[in-house]
Amino acid sequence: MQNEHPSGFALTLILISASLATFMSALDGTIVNIALPTISASFDLTSSSVAWVSTIYLLVMAGFLLIIGKISDVIGFKKIFLAGFILFTIGSFTCGFLPDFTGQFSTLLGSRALQAVGGAMMTVIAPAMLSYYLPGDRKAKGMSLVVLFAGVGMALGPTLGGYLTEYLSWHWIFFINVPIGIFAVILGYFAIPGSAGNKSSLKGFDTLGAVLVFVGLASLLFAFSEGFSLGWTSPTILISIALAIIGIGGFLWRELHYANPLLDLSLFKSRSFVTLNVIIVLLFFTFAGANYLLPFYLQHVHGYSTSFSGLIITAMSVGMMLSGIVAGLIYAKLVGKIRYLVMAGVALLGIGFLLLTNLSATTELSLIVVALALIGLGLGFTTTPLTTLIMSAAPQSKQGMVSSLTGLERFAPMTIGVAVYNIIFVFGIITAVVNSGITEKPPASIAADILSHGFDLAFIVSVGLAILLFVLCIFIREEHAVEE
Repeated sequence: MQNEHPSGFALTLILISASLATFMSALDGTIVNIALPTISASFDLTSSSVAWVSTIYLLVMAGFLLIIGKISDVIGFKKIFLAGFILFTIGSFTCGFLPDFTGQFSTLLGSRALQAVGGAMMTVIAPAMLSYYLPGDRKAKGMSLVVLFAGVGMALGPTLGGYLTEYLSWHWIFFINVPIGIFAVILGYFAIPGSAGNKSSLKGFDTLGAVLVFVGLASLLFAFSEGFSLGWTSPTILISIALAIIGIGGFLWRELHYANPLLDLSLFKSRSFVTLNVIIVLLFFTFAGANYLLPFYLQHVHGYSTSFSGLIITAMSVGMMLSGIVAGLIYAKLVGKIRYLVMAGVALLGIGFLLLTNLSATTELSLIVVALALIGLGLGFTTTPLTTLIMSAAPQSKQGMVSSLTGLERFAPMTIGVAVYNIIFVFGIITAVVNSGITEKPPASIAADILSHGFDLAFIVSVGLAILLFVLCIFIREEHAVEE
């Protein structure tokens, strides 16, 4: 692709388009879960069955990320971006409309799959488009705006979803995407330049690699998302793990030997590029696990309501928004020293986790809010520079490919992190019961104390990972790719 930098007003419109994509993706990730009990009652489903509303979105999106990244590098960002918004908008509408029209839960799952394909397109293209069109001194500021909108979407999702479900119906958690999507398509059509791609064709597209990576990633995430409920030694989970190994292993072998790979593994010859990607994986792994456990602590140990717990957790989103903006503003002034910004973010993250390592029913709410705000600040100070550095290390012709990789590195570790932290939490509870003599305490305090031991162990693991991340930050180097 020939790089081009639109000026002035056009750049602003591109920023708004990318930010809307990030906002909708983040909003959809948090708005749906709060309505699952209502959807379950509407279709008379068990909790495990209705969970497929979230699971199918997760599996389809993960399987398509790398595929879409490659396609966007060939045919250009605009077509994929607009197609993604259109599919996401249509999927959102049919999620709300078709289940009642047909009376079938399967139509909701099919619509969620369609929505996931569109969501994957939006997730890949938004950061790639900013990295491609924005001049070097404005890339980090653009990424910080994306982080801001992601934080707003994450924070708004549970509250907005609760109100829509309670006062209108669960259908409106999907319908709300429709007007935003229509506006975004119109805006993107006029704002985004019609890039012609990199002048190659899809004739040599790695179809086998696409099938292998889709099956491998979908099987891996299914195993982790369902392993706890189905049992880690159940035939279904063991078959999923086997498919994941075959699919991902076969994909990596294929990419090493195919002339036009979906993922160019030569990018990983750079030690700094590997370090940056490992840091992002570990960062979102530990964040997802902690974020998953916090509502349980607030509701089952402290006894807070669901709505109040959601309000407390917004402290993390607010911290992420503020630090993301600051990181974008000071990024250009720290050229050559950006790793120190990331290290500061990791330090804040570690301190936040440390404050949560001795939780109990009497822990002050102010301490919890401060800890969550620190975790959010740490995420903002790390996510913006890390994403910018990774995108800058890739040539312009591979921006879509690398953007899809960073999306996958945020998305997959969050799913795996929830499962692993669930195991850590249960192990902490079992250890407390067996070794601490906790059952000798008065019955009223046993439940809260046992749960607190599980939370403590999980956050101790998070502190350990934060220390590891801090050490890895020492090896960050700022690299700028030269176009091949």
